[in-house]
Parts: sequence; C-alpha cells; structure tokens
Amino acid sequence: MLENLYAGAAEDSARRRSSVSLATLEALVATMAPALDAIEALKPRSRVHVLAEIKRSSPSKGALASIEDAAALARIYEQHGASAISVLTEERKFKGSLDDLKNVRAAVGVPLLRKDFTSTEYQLLEARAYGADIFLLIVAGLDVPALARLKAFGESLGMTAFVETHSSDELKIASDLGAKLIGVNARDLTTFETDRNLFSKLVAGFPPGAIKVAESAVREVEDVVAYRQAGADVVLIGEALVIGDPASRLDEFLNS
Repeated sequence: MLENLYAGAAEDSARRRSSVSLATLEALVATMAPALDAIEALKPRSRVHVLAEIKRSSPSKGALASIEDAAALARIYEQHGASAISVLTEERKFKGSLDDLKNVRAAVGVPLLRKDFTSTEYQLLEARAYGADIFLLIVAGLDVPALARLKAFGESLGMTAFVETHSSDELKIASDLGAKLIGVNARDLTTFETDRNLFSKLVAGFPPGAIKVAESAVREVEDVVAYRQAGADVVLIGEALVIGDPASRLDEFLNS
C-alpha cells in the first residue's frame, strides 16, 4: 500500500510538472512570505497541542466527509484552538489537492503541514509555493539518503520537517537525521493495522528536545488523555474531527 501511495503521488507530481515548471515554482516560492515557525507553535506546554487534519477519505476507511470548503473547516479548527493544521493533498486515496492547501493558507494564520507522500524536491517546492510551513517525511517510505536530502532541501526553503516513524529503528533514524518534530503513527502504512499503544512503547526513544507527536487511533477524549499521559506534546487528529461536529470535538479534545 505504501509503495502504491508513493508511486501515485509521484505520477501526479510529474503530471503537474508538465504544466508548471520547476522554475515557475521557484519564482512563486520567492514571492512567498517566510514560513511560520512550527517548532515555536508546537513547543511543549501544560496542555497538549492538536494538529487538526483536513481529511476527506482514507485507504482503510474510504470516504469520511465531503468537506466541500477546506478553508471553512480550517477556520473552525483555528478558532477552536488547533495549534497547526494538516492538509492532505494526496489526490487518489485521500481526495485532497494543492488547491485545498492554497485556500487554507489564505484563511488561517497557524502553521500548515502538507500531508502527502513526498519523494522529490519538486513536491517540496510545491508545498512551499502553496503555503505549507511543514513537510512530511515518512521513514518507512524512503531510504536514509533520500530522507536526508529532502529534509535539507525543505529546510532550505524555511519549512520544518515532520518525520514520521513506526518503530524504534525508524525513531533512531529520525533522531540521527536531527529531526526536531517527530511523529509515531499508530497505523502501519504498509499494512494499515493499528497499534493504539505504539506511542507509549516508543516514547522513551525520542531524542532530547524533539517535539513528540502521536498520530492516529484517536476516537474519544480518553485517547487524547492517554497520549498526553504517555508524553505526547502534540496529537494529530483527523477522522475523529471530520466525521462529527469539528468545533465541539476539538473543544473536548483540548479541554481533556
């Protein structure tokens, strides 16, 4: 599944590149205001941060929510205390788009994560040109030289690397890369099976000073509480927000 997601994202990126050149993207990036400081926005505090996700669909669950206006949902997230917003731009399985990212950037003032299967510098230029402040690197999806190369390039554009892991070995790779924003995804993207206790099993392996992000497996307030008690600084929440009333759900999660 993960290989297919990367292959599809690369094909879609190549299609876009046929109409929007690398030079055009570089020129767009040069006109952008500096990226927002995600490390400052997500630094540890007395209560957990929520990284709220705009998510229409997933490979494991199928359609979740229509979300006709991503910007309107983003404004709700910001108004109800989300510290940052994740915008899925993968087109095939998650039904996202770069237009979503662009529209959300125009609507809110919190840092934005472009959530996609990034494997090229072109995709990182897209992320910055459309307003992302954070870019995703998945350790399970790329070899170490590619991770290092893309991390350096994305950071040269002023963005923050969000390095996603799913095992102690992957967490060690993220640490060796010098990542400051690291996630543990409870969902294994190669099998889409979920281990709700994975974060607590791996949290001791985070490098000192890194911001600890717990991803996936949030359904109820108790799940957020458990992640916080295990040491999470940030919880990424998507499905639980989009399938219900996002305002009230976000209030519940942040006040837990």
